[in-house]
Amino acid sequence: EGSHLVSPFQFREDGFLVLEHFFSLEECDSMRSSIQRILEGMEVPPHCRTEFSTKEEEQLQAQGSSDYFLTSGDKIRFFFEKGVLDEKGNFLIAKEKSVSKIGHALHAHDPIFKQITHSSKVQELGRKLGLERPVVVQSMYIFKTLTPLLLTAVTPHQDATFLHTEPLGRVLGFWIALEDATQENGCLWFIPGSHTSGVTRRMVRAAQGASTCVEFVGSEPPYDDSKFIPVPISKGGLIVIHGEVVHKSEMNSSRFSRHVYTFHVMEAKDTTWSKENWLQPTPELPFPLLYT
Repeated sequence: EGSHLVSPFQFREDGFLVLEHFFSLEECDSMRSSIQRILEGMEVPPHCRTEFSTKEEEQLQAQGSSDYFLTSGDKIRFFFEKGVLDEKGNFLIAKEKSVSKIGHALHAHDPIFKQITHSSKVQELGRKLGLERPVVVQSMYIFKTLTPLLLTAVTPHQDATFLHTEPLGRVLGFWIALEDATQENGCLWFIPGSHTSGVTRRMVRAAQGASTCVEFVGSEPPYDDSKFIPVPISKGGLIVIHGEVVHKSEMNSSRFSRHVYTFHVMEAKDTTWSKENWLQPTPELPFPLLYT
């Protein structure tokens, strides 16, 4: 723990930066207990409780899910793995194993996550990376728990597909391992240097009245599997992720979960946040400045 030799050069070369033991084990455990507390108070959202028959009602349910997602930017909301709830909204497996992630404003509404996001070491890292006016755009807690039903892998992607800016390259992810992330339980894999050729696919808000809430414009190129390298990291480690670097995670094939807290910042100086992004700042929660 403590101060790290940060190499902005390495980051610019590879498109990601691995900082082992950036947070203490105590800090990791405090985030985990905070999430336990949030889970204990969890209400299953209404759109997950519906017993449907007609097409029309199914569309309403889809609309309910998309509104729940689109308006989650300034709230703490729960997103479930597929197949864990019956149509009455009852859990088919343990409640804490059924949530895939919690987002997207933990950094604003939970004191522990707020403290971690704006901690002096994160601010110092931002300055070392040359960020002048970074703002926090979203945060998520990801469980990556294994249950036999849910062998989910995260396909290769670039974060800028979902968080688009003009010019590109102004978004950075901070990915914090709250447990050891290994090849067995689904650590990240990167294609080093893949952050220099822009993005070919964007997720944008669909037009009003469309049946889905978002749509994809463009397509993901095929990636050469042999170019990915695994980046395991131990509990408390931080990976800084360039918005355009190609990364993925494989499914968790271990008996252990892989909890992660992650948040994205944007360099707001001379940058425009796309109006087409699914996530938008709100009057209640403008994107807060990282530096306090």
